[in-house]
Amino acid sequence: MINPFTTIEEFAEGRLLLINKPYNWTSFDVVGKLRNSFKPLKLKVGHAGTLDPLASGLLIICTGKMTKQIDTFQSQEKEYTGTMVLGETTPSFDMETDADAHFDISAITGEQILAACQQFIGDIQQYPPAHSAVKIDGERLYEKARRGEEVELRIRNVTITEFEITGIALPEVNFRVVCSKGTYIRSLVNDFGKALNNGAYLSQLRRTRSGAYRIEDAFEIMELVEMIRDLKMNLPAFE
Repeated sequence: MINPFTTIEEFAEGRLLLINKPYNWTSFDVVGKLRNSFKPLKLKVGHAGTLDPLASGLLIICTGKMTKQIDTFQSQEKEYTGTMVLGETTPSFDMETDADAHFDISAITGEQILAACQQFIGDIQQYPPAHSAVKIDGERLYEKARRGEEVELRIRNVTITEFEITGIALPEVNFRVVCSKGTYIRSLVNDFGKALNNGAYLSQLRRTRSGAYRIEDAFEIMELVEMIRDLKMNLPAFE
């Protein structure tokens, strides 16, 4: 790809960067990789909306003066595609932890799955997973959960604009969701399993859109790092 950037200084002035976050990377891993690529320049780098390590897809990164607008980008509507597995639950609501309960799915029909979606569209309430980055008393919930401590979960109001089933091959169910800031898709999947008087956990998740920004326009992280390195090599101070 042709490098769309002309100087390293423009990142200090402020750029919004769209990154395709790799699976098993934390959002902070991406921020750290970019910060290191700018060295020895000390640039502000931040992300607008955390993606779980086991999720992939669109991560908005702000640099320099653009970091002042992170809250604006965080508040935008999000779109995700994913896969849930019916018949089991896990403590983390995804594949981070092993199954802790098993259910019979032989009687579940496609019609029931499609109908269950409808009760989640609109303004709903959900609890964040115990294994989440939500802070209570200054500590991340997942830190308490991993120590086996009791976690106090606080209900939150979120909005699901669209929730559609895109494929059924039991026990797997593919879906697409458009939702508000702060929605936990893992919690949505867990609640979906309960709505079927069964269980479900999230096995795959990909963020495809945030506001007007789409995954199709995102950089691969190492592709962007190489572009930044090329720009630094053109400056005498970095030779």
